[in-house]
This record gives sequence, C-alpha cells and structure tokens, in this order.
Amino acid sequence: MTSAATLASGFRKLPLSLAQLSLVAVLQCGQSFRWSVFPLTQGVPEVGTDTATPTHEYRFCLQDRVVCLRQTSDALYYRSVCPPSSELLDDETREARTLSWIRDYFQLDNDLLELYEEWSGRDPVFRNLRLRFSGIRMLRQDPFECLLSFICSSNNNIKRITKMVRSLCTEYSPALLSLPPPDGAAEEFGIEAYHPFPPPSALSAPEVAANLRKLGFGYRANFIQKTAKMLVDAHGLSSIVGARPEPAEEWLFKLRAMTTADARAELLELMGVGRKVADCILLMSMDKPEVVPVDTHVHDIAKKYYGFSGSKAKTNMTPQLYDMINTRLTAVWGTHAGWAHTVGSQTACYLVVATN
Repeated sequence: MTSAATLASGFRKLPLSLAQLSLVAVLQCGQSFRWSVFPLTQGVPEVGTDTATPTHEYRFCLQDRVVCLRQTSDALYYRSVCPPSSELLDDETREARTLSWIRDYFQLDNDLLELYEEWSGRDPVFRNLRLRFSGIRMLRQDPFECLLSFICSSNNNIKRITKMVRSLCTEYSPALLSLPPPDGAAEEFGIEAYHPFPPPSALSAPEVAANLRKLGFGYRANFIQKTAKMLVDAHGLSSIVGARPEPAEEWLFKLRAMTTADARAELLELMGVGRKVADCILLMSMDKPEVVPVDTHVHDIAKKYYGFSGSKAKTNMTPQLYDMINTRLTAVWGTHAGWAHTVGSQTACYLVVATN
C-alpha cells in the first residue's frame, strides 16, 4: 500500500519495480553528481527488498524545473516544481513532460530484466551477481554535463567530484528556484537553492580557470575552461542571449548519431579527455551501450574472471591493452556490455553507500 504522505505531497505514480530501477543504487554511485538526496526514514534498505513506503526523496535541477522522485517496491513517484516566473503550464502538461524526461533519462524503454537474463545466459559470473543486486541501469545524461563531470572525475572520488560539479552550478548558473526539504526529512536540512548546469559560454572565459583553481579543481580547472572555449570557438554562440541549448551543446547531441569510433575521436580532441573519460561519456550520454570504460580495476577483473592473460604485476594501461580488454568484455556481454560492466562497479559503490 502506498503511504498517504506520498500522495499528499502531489506525486504522480509510475508503476515500476525495483528490479527495473533502483534509485539508491543508480543515483549515488558515480554516474551523475547533481542529485540531492533527502532521507525520509532511518536506515537505507537493501537493493531489491520490499518497501511499501518511500525512504528517500531525490531532487534534480533541469533548465526549467526541479524533478522530485520517491520510490517504493513497485512504483516510482514523481513531481516537478517550476519557478513562478516560468511559462504557465497546466499540471497535466507539466507532469507529462516530466514523465517523458524520466523515461528518457533512465532509458526505461530498455527492459532491464531481459538484459539481466541475457547477461546471465552469457556469463556465469554475472549470473551469480544478479541474485543479490538488481535495478542497476545506465542513465542517459546531458552530454555537456556528462563531459565536464567526467573531466572532473580524473584521479578523483565521488565526494570530491560531486563538490566540484555543484560548484560549477552555483558559481556559473543562476539559481532556478529554492525549495524547503521534503516533509519527513531530517531537521538538519534547510532551504536549498537549485541551479541548472551552466552552458559552455559561461565557462569559456580565461578567468574561469583561475577561479576554479581557487575552488579546489586543481589541474582540472584548465581542462574545463579550455574545453568550454574550444566548443564555443568551434560552434559559436546562440543568436538569442541565454537560449539553451547553445550551438556547442547541440553539436554534442549530434555525436549520438555518429559511430562509436567517430564520436570517440571527436571527444578525444577536447582538453582533459583521455580514452577512459571519453568512453564514460559515450556510455552515459551518447547512446553507446557496448562501450566498457577500462581501468586497472577492470583489467584485474578481466584477468581473474574472464580468461584475460596478464602478469600479476601492475601493468601500464597502453592503448593496445585497453582495446584488447574492451574487445574481450564486449564479446562476453554483448551489445549492452557497458551496462553489464556497470552492475559490478556500482554494486561495490552501493555497498559503501549502504553502510555509511
């Protein structure tokens, strides 16, 4: 039974099982770094357990609204909040657009149960893993936000990446609106201002790099400013001031229609984008589900479980080795190999989140 508090808060219901989407596993483990999370009850449930009452509210700021999500064992509850100055829309139109965004962002047209069955049939290692963890899927993020987020991810951890990404928003994007914490949240939460992700033009000025260094971005500050400038110089500015998406953002969306190799080649031209960062962007925002981002951890997994030869000593990740591992794991998991890889990596992350 759905809690009365959920319905009283103005949420709409989308029937959806935890096996298809687990918010706690997907939104806090290194795909997106801008979700605000508000615990509504004590404790964090195990992924896949039956919960009839939402335990968290998740909030995310788009360009024109803040999307709020809650989840039970059999449904996703959603609502959106727009600023008073926005174009007036009736509730049905606004929430229909919000639902459309949710379906696209979480790629709900991909049946996760079918994918889990496919990977289990192809891979006994995955078959054992799926018994404990479910509902882990890839997000389909905004390409520019994903690009800068994973430039920030270089030699970094989730906590610091989250801080950096939020600093980009608060420093270079005006607040869309402010909201109090949800009913039932801890008293420690106050009113929060929600900022959209900034456009390339806001980050392209030379002084941006110096300011980002002051904010703790380190060497990534130059990469962010120079990448934004490269995009603006190559694709220009909008003819209407403040219009979104900007031409550079529209160009990044077009990479989705390119082959994986061609899209990767374009990304590798940008400052701060190496092979792994490019592959994360391809997988998480550019409709390239077969791509497996490779690092030394993935190399170790390939050697331990998937017959990939290699010495026990630490091995430098050469382009040739990277390609060999990627090819091997794609052969194991198929056309959605990047999704299968993410189940394992986010499972480890979830265990950290759940125990803290």
